[in-house]
Amino acid sequence: MLFRSVTGSAALQRYRSIAIATVVALASTACAGNSPTASNEIAFKPGAYPVAGPAECALDDAGNRKPGLSSIDAPDARTVIFTLCAPDPTFLQKMTIVSYGINDSGYLAAATADGSILTAPNGTGPLRLINWSADQEEVVLGRFDGYWGEKAASASVVFKWNGESAARMLQLKAGVVDGIDNVSADDIAALEGDSDYQLLKRPPATTLYAGVNTNFKPFDDIRVRQAITLAIDSARIVANFFPVGSAAATHYVPCVVTYGCEGKDWWTTDLAESKRLLAEAGYPNGFKTKIVYRDAVRVSNPDPTGIATDLQAQLKDIGIDADLEVQESTTFDANVLSGLIDGIFIRGWTPDYLDPLNYLYRNLVVDYQKFGQAFESIAAPLRAAAVTPNSPERAALFAKANDALREAAILTPLGHGSSAIAWSSNVAGTNISPIADEDFSTVAIPGRDQVVFLQSVEPASLYCADETENNALRLCSQINEGLYAIERGGSEPVPSLATSCTPDESLQVWTCTLRENVRFHNGARFDAGDVRDSYAAQWDCGNPMHVGRSGLFRYWEFVSSFLNEENCGANE
Repeated sequence: MLFRSVTGSAALQRYRSIAIATVVALASTACAGNSPTASNEIAFKPGAYPVAGPAECALDDAGNRKPGLSSIDAPDARTVIFTLCAPDPTFLQKMTIVSYGINDSGYLAAATADGSILTAPNGTGPLRLINWSADQEEVVLGRFDGYWGEKAASASVVFKWNGESAARMLQLKAGVVDGIDNVSADDIAALEGDSDYQLLKRPPATTLYAGVNTNFKPFDDIRVRQAITLAIDSARIVANFFPVGSAAATHYVPCVVTYGCEGKDWWTTDLAESKRLLAEAGYPNGFKTKIVYRDAVRVSNPDPTGIATDLQAQLKDIGIDADLEVQESTTFDANVLSGLIDGIFIRGWTPDYLDPLNYLYRNLVVDYQKFGQAFESIAAPLRAAAVTPNSPERAALFAKANDALREAAILTPLGHGSSAIAWSSNVAGTNISPIADEDFSTVAIPGRDQVVFLQSVEPASLYCADETENNALRLCSQINEGLYAIERGGSEPVPSLATSCTPDESLQVWTCTLRENVRFHNGARFDAGDVRDSYAAQWDCGNPMHVGRSGLFRYWEFVSSFLNEENCGANE
């Protein structure tokens, strides 16, 4: 069988060394000639992962099973059974995340071995990779004629990138490109009512916040943290820097999300009380610090420098003298997630699925290091909510988590952005998504074979099992498909490579029936073995196919903790 459990053998380590070296080499060079290799199809064999039997489920302090995955069984070519450690009411929503796109087993084995998985994705989607050229700063996707569903409307879609919003707007108006993402607030106002363009606004589902790490003074003092929160006027920031349709933050989770506004509203700006708390903490004249951010326009952060500068001015009003420090995106993310920022940091969150857990659990239970320590008062209700079906009880748990987060004051929500895409008026089939994963297979220009779209950033790779950045995920979502997808223009999960996934009464055993007559871009047939092996490659840190760009596979933890976690990060 292709799949296997961890052995920790010398052979495996040699395999990893070769694969890792290749990945690093590919990631550092320009990408060209990126089509996936010809089919190396492996005949379906029934079986479960892990091979030795279901994985042991972790227990919480109370002796209850934590959310996670116990086994993936492929009893026949069209059936996959997921056995979970605990009930998961958001399982179908998680299945829509691009990171859980399915790869052909034969391709996955070969492409992780030679590193080509980073630059030559092999999916089942309506668009396939034609070329990725670093020199020309573009990724070209072409219609996949063997697609099982509705064929792409345009023969090709070209994705380009430019980090300057003004430059993107100029190229749109000059007709160099047909559409742009992350339209600036000023340009949104200018395009409103202009018949030459289509302006599509996303609902305010993102979150931008200012956070601190409690391992560093003076942020170890709750009075200092609360003073910072009381000094910040989030409504002013949204009014000055966010597009029309955005929302001032009353909660960390946006109110457009079900259960997003449970619990108390955030602190109301009160400079007098803020100064009193600072004095009580021993800082009557404030203190010196820094505001760290990345100067990259994102869906969650429409004006990074403008917002950082305004936050700097607001904190000055209570005596906090903060220098601005800009970091490159990759460096910034690494420093935040490793808990290395000793000042105030500005960070955004664009949801992967529309449930409060996606905002809260990931950032406050899994990646709590950015805030210095885990707060059990926040984590405990979130762990309970993760296994509780939608109900008044679940709403109460989110309210409890919100109130604990508000009291701890480790972050201050700044705003929920309503970002926008702008298209020329001659483009047909445009659509908008609350999580910024628009379907480009429907987009076309009458009389033309190609559509050109300009986004903010070049993708780091196109193996999105090991990516988290939105500009990479957008491209991957055109190429790769998962068992479920978000409905076009909506927010609900709908069948994709599965025709259905149904739970038992416990919400712990989910049986998925797979779509027939699906082909990968390299010609291989889609079956249950591909699902099992694609998931296993992420799940098991010792699996030979657990090789990506960073090796972190950060989205996997939405579904489960890693198997053989001692081997995780071997290819970082």
